[in-house]
Amino acid sequence: MWAALGWGAVAAGSVVIGALLALLRKWHHPTVGFVLAFGAGALISSVAYELVEDGIRTSGPVPLGIGLALGALAFYLADRKVERMASGGSGGVPLALGALLDGIPEQLVLGIGLASGGGVSLALLGSVFVSNLPEGLGSSAEMLESGRSRRSVIGLWSLVAAACTLATLAGYALAEVLPEEVATGVNGFAAGALLVMLTDSMIPEAEQKAPGRAGLATVLGFALAMALSLLQ
Repeated sequence: MWAALGWGAVAAGSVVIGALLALLRKWHHPTVGFVLAFGAGALISSVAYELVEDGIRTSGPVPLGIGLALGALAFYLADRKVERMASGGSGGVPLALGALLDGIPEQLVLGIGLASGGGVSLALLGSVFVSNLPEGLGSSAEMLESGRSRRSVIGLWSLVAAACTLATLAGYALAEVLPEEVATGVNGFAAGALLVMLTDSMIPEAEQKAPGRAGLATVLGFALAMALSLLQ
Protein backbone atom coordinates (compact mmCIF):
# COMPACT_ATOMS: atom_id res chain seq x y z
CA MET A 1 0.00 0.00 0.00
CA TRP A 2 2.77 2.44 0.91
CA ALA A 3 4.54 1.64 -2.35
CA ALA A 4 1.37 2.49 -4.28
CA LEU A 5 1.07 5.76 -2.40
CA GLY A 6 4.72 6.64 -3.00
CA TRP A 7 4.85 5.79 -6.68
CA GLY A 8 1.48 7.46 -7.22
CA ALA A 9 2.85 10.65 -5.68
CA VAL A 10 5.93 10.50 -7.94
CA ALA A 11 3.79 10.19 -11.07
CA ALA A 12 1.19 12.77 -10.06
CA GLY A 13 3.75 15.22 -8.69
CA SER A 14 4.92 16.16 -12.16
CA VAL A 15 1.86 18.42 -12.64
CA VAL A 16 3.03 20.43 -9.63
CA ILE A 17 6.58 20.50 -11.03
CA GLY A 18 5.14 21.79 -14.30
CA ALA A 19 3.23 24.50 -12.43
CA LEU A 20 6.41 25.53 -10.59
CA LEU A 21 8.31 25.73 -13.88
CA ALA A 22 5.57 28.00 -15.23
CA LEU A 23 6.23 30.35 -12.29
CA LEU A 24 9.95 30.55 -13.02
CA ARG A 25 9.84 31.75 -16.61
CA LYS A 26 7.84 31.85 -19.82
CA TRP A 27 8.21 28.78 -21.99
CA HIS A 28 7.99 28.88 -25.77
CA HIS A 29 5.09 26.95 -27.28
CA PRO A 30 7.35 24.77 -29.47
CA THR A 31 9.18 23.51 -26.36
CA VAL A 32 5.94 22.70 -24.55
CA GLY A 33 4.51 21.07 -27.67
CA PHE A 34 7.58 18.90 -28.18
CA VAL A 35 7.46 17.60 -24.61
CA LEU A 36 3.71 17.11 -24.89
CA ALA A 37 4.13 15.04 -28.06
CA PHE A 38 6.93 13.02 -26.45
CA GLY A 39 4.62 12.21 -23.54
CA ALA A 40 1.82 11.28 -25.94
CA GLY A 41 4.07 8.80 -27.72
CA ALA A 42 5.12 7.29 -24.40
CA LEU A 43 1.48 6.90 -23.38
CA ILE A 44 0.57 5.23 -26.69
CA SER A 45 3.32 2.67 -26.06
CA SER A 46 2.12 2.12 -22.50
CA VAL A 47 -1.45 1.57 -23.68
CA ALA A 48 -0.25 -1.01 -26.20
CA TYR A 49 2.32 -2.89 -24.11
CA GLU A 50 1.22 -2.31 -20.52
CA LEU A 51 -2.57 -2.36 -20.83
CA VAL A 52 -3.85 -4.01 -23.99
CA GLU A 53 -1.22 -6.72 -24.46
CA ASP A 54 -1.19 -7.62 -20.77
CA GLY A 55 -5.00 -7.63 -20.61
CA ILE A 56 -5.39 -10.00 -23.54
CA ARG A 57 -2.76 -12.33 -22.10
CA THR A 58 -4.39 -12.30 -18.65
CA SER A 59 -8.13 -12.53 -19.29
CA GLY A 60 -8.70 -12.45 -23.04
CA PRO A 61 -10.22 -9.87 -25.39
CA VAL A 62 -13.80 -9.78 -24.06
CA PRO A 63 -13.32 -8.05 -20.66
CA LEU A 64 -10.62 -5.87 -22.20
CA GLY A 65 -12.87 -4.86 -25.10
CA ILE A 66 -15.78 -4.02 -22.80
CA GLY A 67 -13.47 -1.92 -20.64
CA LEU A 68 -12.10 -0.12 -23.72
CA ALA A 69 -15.58 0.84 -24.91
CA LEU A 70 -16.75 1.99 -21.47
CA GLY A 71 -13.56 3.99 -20.84
CA ALA A 72 -13.75 5.72 -24.21
CA LEU A 73 -17.42 6.61 -23.72
CA ALA A 74 -16.92 7.80 -20.13
CA PHE A 75 -14.01 10.06 -21.05
CA TYR A 76 -15.84 11.43 -24.09
CA LEU A 77 -18.93 12.40 -22.09
CA ALA A 78 -16.95 13.83 -19.17
CA ASP A 79 -14.68 15.80 -21.50
CA ARG A 80 -17.68 17.35 -23.28
CA LYS A 81 -18.98 18.46 -19.88
CA VAL A 82 -15.63 20.07 -19.03
CA GLU A 83 -15.59 21.88 -22.39
CA ARG A 84 -19.03 23.35 -21.69
CA MET A 85 -17.80 24.56 -18.28
CA ALA A 86 -14.75 26.15 -19.90
CA SER A 87 -16.88 28.00 -22.46
CA GLY A 88 -18.90 29.43 -19.58
CA GLY A 89 -15.81 30.96 -17.97
CA SER A 90 -14.98 29.03 -14.81
CA GLY A 91 -11.43 30.16 -14.14
CA GLY A 92 -9.06 27.25 -13.63
CA VAL A 93 -11.68 24.68 -12.67
CA PRO A 94 -12.04 23.15 -16.17
CA LEU A 95 -8.25 22.86 -16.45
CA ALA A 96 -8.08 21.00 -13.15
CA LEU A 97 -10.99 18.74 -14.08
CA GLY A 98 -9.35 17.97 -17.41
CA ALA A 99 -6.15 16.96 -15.62
CA LEU A 100 -8.18 14.70 -13.32
CA LEU A 101 -9.86 13.06 -16.32
CA ASP A 102 -6.42 12.33 -17.77
CA GLY A 103 -4.71 11.36 -14.55
CA ILE A 104 -7.14 9.10 -12.71
CA PRO A 105 -7.20 6.25 -15.30
CA GLU A 106 -3.40 6.36 -15.58
CA GLN A 107 -2.89 6.20 -11.84
CA LEU A 108 -5.50 3.49 -11.31
CA VAL A 109 -3.45 1.28 -13.59
CA LEU A 110 -0.26 2.05 -11.67
CA GLY A 111 -1.95 0.83 -8.48
CA ILE A 112 -3.34 -2.29 -10.14
CA GLY A 113 0.11 -3.16 -11.47
CA LEU A 114 1.68 -2.82 -8.05
CA ALA A 115 -1.01 -4.99 -6.47
CA SER A 116 -0.31 -7.76 -8.99
CA GLY A 117 3.13 -8.22 -7.44
CA GLY A 118 5.03 -7.32 -10.58
CA GLY A 119 6.38 -4.07 -9.18
CA VAL A 120 6.00 -0.65 -10.71
CA SER A 121 6.06 -0.39 -14.50
CA LEU A 122 8.88 1.99 -15.33
CA ALA A 123 7.43 2.55 -18.80
CA LEU A 124 4.00 3.52 -17.50
CA LEU A 125 5.43 5.57 -14.63
CA GLY A 126 7.70 7.48 -17.00
CA SER A 127 4.88 7.99 -19.50
CA VAL A 128 2.55 9.43 -16.88
CA PHE A 129 5.29 11.66 -15.46
CA VAL A 130 6.35 13.03 -18.84
CA SER A 131 2.79 13.59 -20.06
CA ASN A 132 1.74 15.40 -16.87
CA LEU A 133 4.69 17.81 -16.91
CA PRO A 134 3.74 19.92 -19.97
CA GLU A 135 0.07 19.79 -18.95
CA GLY A 136 0.88 21.42 -15.62
CA LEU A 137 3.28 23.86 -17.27
CA GLY A 138 1.05 24.95 -20.13
CA SER A 139 -2.16 25.13 -18.14
CA SER A 140 -0.49 27.05 -15.30
CA ALA A 141 0.91 29.58 -17.74
CA GLU A 142 -2.58 30.18 -19.13
CA MET A 143 -4.03 30.52 -15.63
CA LEU A 144 -1.37 33.05 -14.62
CA GLU A 145 -2.04 35.09 -17.77
CA SER A 146 -5.77 35.13 -16.94
CA GLY A 147 -5.00 36.78 -13.60
CA ARG A 148 -4.98 33.93 -11.09
CA SER A 149 -2.48 34.30 -8.24
CA ARG A 150 0.60 32.10 -7.98
CA ARG A 151 -0.63 30.66 -4.69
CA SER A 152 -4.00 29.64 -6.15
CA VAL A 153 -2.33 28.00 -9.17
CA ILE A 154 0.00 25.91 -7.01
CA GLY A 155 -2.83 25.08 -4.63
CA LEU A 156 -5.11 23.92 -7.44
CA TRP A 157 -2.51 21.64 -9.01
CA SER A 158 -1.51 20.29 -5.61
CA LEU A 159 -5.13 19.19 -5.12
CA VAL A 160 -5.10 17.54 -8.55
CA ALA A 161 -1.87 15.70 -7.71
CA ALA A 162 -3.30 14.54 -4.37
CA ALA A 163 -6.47 13.22 -6.01
CA CYS A 164 -4.47 11.34 -8.65
CA THR A 165 -2.21 9.87 -5.97
CA LEU A 166 -5.27 8.57 -4.13
CA ALA A 167 -6.40 7.01 -7.42
CA THR A 168 -3.23 4.90 -7.37
CA LEU A 169 -4.13 3.75 -3.88
CA ALA A 170 -7.67 2.96 -5.06
CA GLY A 171 -6.31 0.88 -7.94
CA TYR A 172 -4.13 -1.06 -5.53
CA ALA A 173 -7.08 -1.74 -3.21
CA LEU A 174 -9.44 -2.72 -6.04
CA ALA A 175 -6.97 -5.14 -7.59
CA GLU A 176 -6.77 -7.11 -4.35
CA VAL A 177 -10.53 -7.73 -4.16
CA LEU A 178 -11.68 -7.77 -7.78
CA PRO A 179 -11.68 -10.91 -9.96
CA GLU A 180 -8.95 -11.03 -12.57
CA GLU A 181 -11.42 -10.41 -15.41
CA VAL A 182 -12.73 -7.24 -13.75
CA ALA A 183 -9.19 -5.97 -13.16
CA THR A 184 -8.52 -6.51 -16.86
CA GLY A 185 -11.68 -4.54 -17.60
CA VAL A 186 -10.34 -1.68 -15.47
CA ASN A 187 -7.12 -1.77 -17.51
CA GLY A 188 -9.24 -1.62 -20.65
CA PHE A 189 -11.26 1.27 -19.22
CA ALA A 190 -8.05 3.22 -18.63
CA ALA A 191 -6.77 2.38 -22.11
CA GLY A 192 -10.00 3.54 -23.76
CA ALA A 193 -10.04 6.80 -21.81
CA LEU A 194 -6.39 7.48 -22.60
CA LEU A 195 -6.78 6.80 -26.32
CA VAL A 196 -9.68 9.25 -26.61
CA MET A 197 -7.71 11.84 -24.64
CA LEU A 198 -4.63 11.37 -26.83
CA THR A 199 -6.58 11.60 -30.09
CA ASP A 200 -8.89 14.47 -29.17
CA SER A 201 -6.65 16.61 -26.99
CA MET A 202 -3.01 15.81 -26.37
CA ILE A 203 -1.73 15.12 -29.90
CA PRO A 204 -3.66 17.98 -31.60
CA GLU A 205 -2.39 20.41 -28.96
CA ALA A 206 1.17 19.18 -29.42
CA GLU A 207 0.96 19.67 -33.19
CA GLN A 208 -0.53 23.12 -32.71
CA LYS A 209 2.29 24.19 -30.39
CA ALA A 210 5.14 22.44 -32.24
CA PRO A 211 4.07 22.13 -35.88
CA GLY A 212 6.28 19.87 -37.94
CA ARG A 213 8.07 18.41 -34.91
CA ALA A 214 5.25 16.78 -32.96
CA GLY A 215 5.36 13.61 -35.06
CA LEU A 216 9.08 13.09 -34.44
CA ALA A 217 8.68 13.70 -30.71
CA THR A 218 5.77 11.24 -30.56
CA VAL A 219 7.83 8.49 -32.17
CA LEU A 220 10.76 9.18 -29.84
CA GLY A 221 8.47 8.94 -26.81
CA PHE A 222 6.93 5.73 -28.11
CA ALA A 223 10.34 4.18 -28.74
CA LEU A 224 11.66 4.99 -25.28
CA ALA A 225 8.57 3.66 -23.47
CA MET A 226 8.57 0.54 -25.66
CA ALA A 227 12.20 -0.12 -24.81
CA LEU A 228 11.47 0.24 -21.09
CA SER A 229 8.50 -2.15 -21.37
CA LEU A 230 10.51 -4.81 -23.19
CA LEU A 231 13.50 -4.52 -20.86
CA GLN A 232 11.46 -5.13 -17.70
